[in-house]
Amino acid sequence: MSLQKLDHSFFRRSGIEVARGLIGTILVRRFRGREYRARVVETEAYVGPHDLASHSSKGRTKRTEVMFGAGGHAYVYFIYGMYDMFNVVASLEADPQAVLVRAAEPLGDWQADLSGPGKLARALHITRADNGVDLTGQKLFFLADPSSNPRVVRTKRIGVEYAGEWKDALLRFHDADSRAVSRPRG
Repeated sequence: MSLQKLDHSFFRRSGIEVARGLIGTILVRRFRGREYRARVVETEAYVGPHDLASHSSKGRTKRTEVMFGAGGHAYVYFIYGMYDMFNVVASLEADPQAVLVRAAEPLGDWQADLSGPGKLARALHITRADNGVDLTGQKLFFLADPSSNPRVVRTKRIGVEYAGEWKDALLRFHDADSRAVSRPRG
C-alpha cells in the first residue's frame, strides 16, 4: 500500500475530525538534509472562539493570526518560556480551530522521546520559524497510512483546568495501544 500525503481537504474539516483523523498518520519533517518520520498517537482539538481552552477565545492577535486562516498550516507557539508547541490549523478561513499534536512514535532509524508536545516539537526541530508553514508542502507534512489501524480513545484534554466547562470536553484523542502517549487514559 502506498502512503499518500494529506491534502488541504483533509485539514479543512472541524478540529474534532482532524484531531481524530491524524491518529495513525505519519508526520514527516525534513530538516537540514535529513528526514524524520513519526506515527501520530495523540492529539487534542481546539474548536473555536467559544472553546475557552483555545487561543482563539482571546480574539485575533498577531500570535493567533494563522489560526484564522484556512486549515492545513502549522500554528507553532512558545509556552512556559521553554517549549515550542506544534499545532495544525483546521477548518475554514475565519473559523479558528486547531489541533495540538501531543505525541508520536519515531519510525525508521532514529530514536527520540516524542511523548509530549514539547518533546515532540524539539525532537522534530519544529520551532516558531515554522509558524504558518503549509502542511501540504515539502518540509513538514502528514502521510495517510492505510495499514495503520489504531484503537482510538477519546478523553479530556490535558492542562486546561482554567477553561471553565471546556476543561471537561472530550477533545483529546489517542491510540490506546501506544506507549508514547503523554499520559495514560486515566
